[in-house]
Amino acid sequence: MQEPVQEQEPAAGVLYLVGTPIGNLDDLSPRARRVLAGASRVACEDTRRSGLLLHHLGLRVPLLSFHQHNQTARIPQLLAALEAGEAIALISDAGLPGVSDPGQELAAAARAAGRQVICIPGPSAVTTALVSSGLPSGRFCFEGFLPPKGGPRRQRLEALAGEERTMVLFEAPHRLLALLEDLLAVLGDRPLQVARELTKRHEEQVGPSVAAALEHFQRTPPQGECTLVLGGAPPAAAPVWDDTALRRALAELVQGGLSNREAARSLALSSGHSRRALYALLHQEPADCTPPPSTP
Repeated sequence: MQEPVQEQEPAAGVLYLVGTPIGNLDDLSPRARRVLAGASRVACEDTRRSGLLLHHLGLRVPLLSFHQHNQTARIPQLLAALEAGEAIALISDAGLPGVSDPGQELAAAARAAGRQVICIPGPSAVTTALVSSGLPSGRFCFEGFLPPKGGPRRQRLEALAGEERTMVLFEAPHRLLALLEDLLAVLGDRPLQVARELTKRHEEQVGPSVAAALEHFQRTPPQGECTLVLGGAPPAAAPVWDDTALRRALAELVQGGLSNREAARSLALSSGHSRRALYALLHQEPADCTPPPSTP
């Protein structure tokens, strides 16, 4: 069966978000290489670093710096270039652009201007660290870089204390110890894997818990950007609904202004008990557990 013919890439007037290796250069896809080779220009975080990548690939493509400090001025320039028919490739220092970098603003602006935006899939530290951690990956959330200062960082962790999904965080090496200390103090000693040098020869996974990772990096100072995969909060224990607890909950609802029927209906939804049984419980006297008087 003949495969469908794909449109030639890169196409004029299209913004391409190109995933680049996070370590091992062999992870660059043939499609990503083709788009980079044919782009009118490549927007990148660091022209020196991206220049080394393109040199390794044997490509000579004009580079344009695009980072958080100049994106306000650069976005109109890039939109004008797209309007003029240029094919623009956006890359980050490593991984998929738009994840914890200014790529998302450019993609949003291009779409708002009616330009086509296409992602060329590639390596991502988020999913690479997640699937290799051994922690639950069916449901997870990405929190990126937490606030760098201690107070706001601990406040953010307190807000995440009840999150039951596996969490993925980024952190710079000089702040890793402080983050691990805050994780231990605020969330306790949860399952954790800290990934470093992903896809490189000296790839390292440090765990299996917050305390173990903290002890390791206190002995061996971390180097390189770190991706943390943190176990979620354990599920909250279901309340025990005996008659005493049910009566107490019904009384609180009635004291809060609900009628007996409304209180029974409300508690039936949260406890799983029959509305009729709860309504009847409201009219029952609690069992008298006082022992009968002894006979003379």
